[in-house]
Amino acid sequence: MPPVFPDFCAESALPFSDGEALVIDKPAGLPVSRPRKGGRSLEDFLPQLRFGFQREPQPVHRLDQDTSGCLLLARHAKALKRFGAAFESGQVSKLYWGLIEGVLAQGQGTIELALTKTSSAADGWRIVPSPQGKRAVTHWQQVAVVGGKTLVEFRPETGRTHQIRVHALHGLGHALVGDPVYGRADPAGLMLHAAHLTVPRDGKPPIVAHARMPDRFRKLGFAEPANADG
Repeated sequence: MPPVFPDFCAESALPFSDGEALVIDKPAGLPVSRPRKGGRSLEDFLPQLRFGFQREPQPVHRLDQDTSGCLLLARHAKALKRFGAAFESGQVSKLYWGLIEGVLAQGQGTIELALTKTSSAADGWRIVPSPQGKRAVTHWQQVAVVGGKTLVEFRPETGRTHQIRVHALHGLGHALVGDPVYGRADPAGLMLHAAHLTVPRDGKPPIVAHARMPDRFRKLGFAEPANADG
């Protein structure tokens, strides 16, 4: 009996694939690494993502469990190291779509808020702005407004944990819709999607990947922007 492939594991559904890399459209709700409490993660599907290659591909970076969209995996160790260095040095271009409650007074801007991690017995850990934190910069642009919610295009210059989620709350004054940590949980889930990813490569064309707007955005009346390919 042939194996059952989730939609995101189908080779035809990959936003990008070649001999050293592939990009999947990670579904919301699927953690990249195995949670401490157990349960399914991307690790369970790595064998299905080999597509005839000798080794299982390995994720180069992370997306939050409830964030969907472009996730880069490397097919071998040398590629994993090179792609990881590209992320660390800020060479990778990323574009996210996020929904916020409310309407913004400005159409675009840049948020520069250093971030640090804090924890307490009552709330657990979270990321907060702090002058002593790590530099974090996010460029943003308003895309559309429907039913009092605003679709925002985020282009993070840095890659801090929860950067867009915290910058939305403290930089724009509105938490992302469905954010259970920095806003309010919603049955539809966290409205944050990694729509576009570009990774430069020496001697080769760059990796360019696009993950289409998820149904959870469309059900709220939003359509994919005209410049959706980044």
